[in-house]
Amino acid sequence: MTLHFRVLPRHDWRWLLWCAGLVLCLSTTHVSAQDDNKPLIWAADAEGGAPYIYKDPKDPNHNIGFEVDLAQALSRELGRPIVFKQYQFNSLVSGLLRGDFDLAMNGLEVTPDRRAKLLFSHPYYIFQQQLVVRADETRIKSFADCQKLSGITVGTLEDTAALRLLSHDQITTKIYDNQVEPYADLELGRIDAVLLDLPIAVSYAQPNDNLKFVGEPFAEGYYAIALRKDQRELVEKIDRALAKLIANGELQHIYEKWQIWNDEQDKLAHSSSLDVAAESQQLWTLSRYFPLLVDGAKTTVFISLLSMLLAIAIGLPIAMLRLYGPLPLRILATLYVEFFRGIPVLLLLYFLYYGLSGMAKAYGWGHWFDLQPFQAAILGFGLIYAAYESEIYRAGIGSIAPGQWEAAESLGMSKPLTFRRIILPQAMRIILPPMTNDFVALLKDTSVVSVIAVVELTKQYQMLSKSSMKYLEIGIATAALYLVMSVPLGYLSRYLEKRWNKQTLR
Repeated sequence: MTLHFRVLPRHDWRWLLWCAGLVLCLSTTHVSAQDDNKPLIWAADAEGGAPYIYKDPKDPNHNIGFEVDLAQALSRELGRPIVFKQYQFNSLVSGLLRGDFDLAMNGLEVTPDRRAKLLFSHPYYIFQQQLVVRADETRIKSFADCQKLSGITVGTLEDTAALRLLSHDQITTKIYDNQVEPYADLELGRIDAVLLDLPIAVSYAQPNDNLKFVGEPFAEGYYAIALRKDQRELVEKIDRALAKLIANGELQHIYEKWQIWNDEQDKLAHSSSLDVAAESQQLWTLSRYFPLLVDGAKTTVFISLLSMLLAIAIGLPIAMLRLYGPLPLRILATLYVEFFRGIPVLLLLYFLYYGLSGMAKAYGWGHWFDLQPFQAAILGFGLIYAAYESEIYRAGIGSIAPGQWEAAESLGMSKPLTFRRIILPQAMRIILPPMTNDFVALLKDTSVVSVIAVVELTKQYQMLSKSSMKYLEIGIATAALYLVMSVPLGYLSRYLEKRWNKQTLR
């Protein structure tokens, strides 16, 4: 078979190239149109609370808040759906960089550290700090008094402008995970004041007759929508939409609805590009952040040691009751073990720290049940790990052959003496390895105590990494500290096990 090739005339080639270009142009336009109509994923944390975004009390399936209203207005102006995605506030920046969503809007403050990694829209709200104290407080009349007076503790949230302000002025600070708990602690007298953004104070402190504002709002800052650096075109569209909402008064209407409009917001209309207040760029070197990590590690060790001692003190008697106690006490001991093994430690910490204090106040029980954060943490971990330890002790003691009891009895030894001199030393060789594992697990479990405003190692890592954006570097240093605390325990456990084995063979 002979193949014949035909060479197209020049004008045919031009026609084919023109058709190919037209098809490419149409397909590109179609893709671009699809991208313009594609929903934008907006991430925020509905747990953060009013007035930003939170669950509607009338319909928990529905979110409300001024940022919800703002997202709806932006969606209309952009001509694109904006779909909400629940995301933990502490992880908004890292999630945005990972590409888990398109934009973050959740009272996100514009800081130099964040601007180095992200793009920010034109600010949509100008916030200020508001100091709140108890209604009967007479010592504190302004923020300056917090600096002058000794023994003053001010509550605030982590990774906020308020925290940076308090740290700069070296004011004793108590850090919380959400904006409800600092005001609750203030009302209970656990702290002396709370410094947070004005919208938060308006929502949580102003309606409470037991609290009051002191001093005028101060220290301006800006909320803006955060996007990735490769989304410059989208940022420009959002800026135009925000400018239109500012110009037509819709933004003011939204803020008035949520009672957060003030004269400061007039500045939003006076400039198309606000100059974000400069903040000193911190040099996050090892010498700066490592001492803070060490302080967190000390807190972790302190809580772990005292909690483990309490667990041992409670766990051994419970194991003895389950093995040798009368039936009613055996039943009670079993109920204790099953109850504390079955509830999450986080739930118990909330109950001990917030629930007990609330009941004490409601029923006039005084301060006996008003636990401090460290007390609640040690008691909570001690109670739960006592249940685990009791099962380890019960298994270890029960594994000793009955002949040991009989031999000791033939020598005239009493049962308590037999247990103390014969049974328990042998059981310790069996108990020690799982007991060491429990202590290592306890070291890591202490990371949850941040919910009751205790800054341990993991919490310190979260705060430092979010401020510096050095997640990997500071994470490696944190992991190294955990290894320094836990690995020697394994060596100590094996050393004691070998030594006790030698003594037993003698």
